[in-house]
Amino acid sequence: MGYCEKMREMIGNAPLIIMRPSVAIINHSGEILLNRYIGGTWGIPGGILQLNESVEECIKRNVQRDIGIRLNTIRLFGVYSGKELINRVEESGDEYHTVAVGYLCSNFEGNLTPDDNQAIEAKFFQFDRLPEEIDPFIKNKLLELKGILKNGFPLLN
Repeated sequence: MGYCEKMREMIGNAPLIIMRPSVAIINHSGEILLNRYIGGTWGIPGGILQLNESVEECIKRNVQRDIGIRLNTIRLFGVYSGKELINRVEESGDEYHTVAVGYLCSNFEGNLTPDDNQAIEAKFFQFDRLPEEIDPFIKNKLLELKGILKNGFPLLN
């Protein structure tokens, strides 16, 4: 049982603040890696921080487990919170207030091997050809990232 499930047992449906590290992975062709659960919206890889791990350990663990990529070097891009990051689960009534910690990575290894058990798909997209079914908050941040990269923002090698 993960941290969120344990907290839910204690607090019921009350709002819960969660820390969600995420990473924009850029390949050598300048494409961005997006993933999604089958049938869901596309976003960037991420996970939920567990007790006794750093945000860096969390994102590296989740990316390796979910899509088979090992992140060698990551760089902080931004920290985000606010009303657009409040999520409500209709079936349970649970409410999550997310603090997202965004990283950039262009130094990675491994092949895309999405976790079939979690029904995840993952692939690289050109910034000019993002899928229609993308989370609006993520889409806005990717457009911001695209502009920053065009202006020569150095990625990690």
